Amino acid sequence: MIIPVIAFAAGYALGSIPFAFIVTKMFGLGDIRQVGSGNVGATNVLRTGNKLAAALTFVGDVGKGVVAVLIAKYWGDDAAMAAALGAFTGHIFPVWLNFKGGKGIATCAGILAALTPMVALCAACTWLATAVITRISSVAALVTAALAPFYMLVFGSTTYAIGTTVLAALIFITHRENIARLASGQEPKIGQKK
Repeated sequence: MIIPVIAFAAGYALGSIPFAFIVTKMFGLGDIRQVGSGNVGATNVLRTGNKLAAALTFVGDVGKGVVAVLIAKYWGDDAAMAAALGAFTGHIFPVWLNFKGGKGIATCAGILAALTPMVALCAACTWLATAVITRISSVAALVTAALAPFYMLVFGSTTYAIGTTVLAALIFITHRENIARLASGQEPKIGQKK
């Protein structure tokens, strides 16, 4: 049991690195928590108008999920999944920002890619298809999160499928405000200002 615990802790440490906060500060864009939605993620960094800062944030958020899982994979599926959950938890509840982080989509993408590349491919196709059909980013994220555990059952392992179910549940929690806006018909479409 000690290895998964260590893997979770190490994953949390990596996941809690707030790239959106760091990058916007480095670029002189201010505190990302005071911009747009206040979310500490690549999408909100894009609202600053600086595409390079947004791209660097996205790469950092994806990368921390990838690195956490790939290192832990050496010790098996349980350690890899523990690191994945740690990295995701660190991203959405970073200790450095009073436990108020991002929604976790980019980090989850990195996690899926490191766990089982085929699942990441299926998830990417699902997100893209849903986004094209609905033109609502949050719907695409929620549909993808809901289907990811099923993809993992087919292409991954039972351990990964269970862990991905937890990730999906956390994504629904981080998107609770989006869900409320969807229910009231006020969720903006891609390219539409809030």
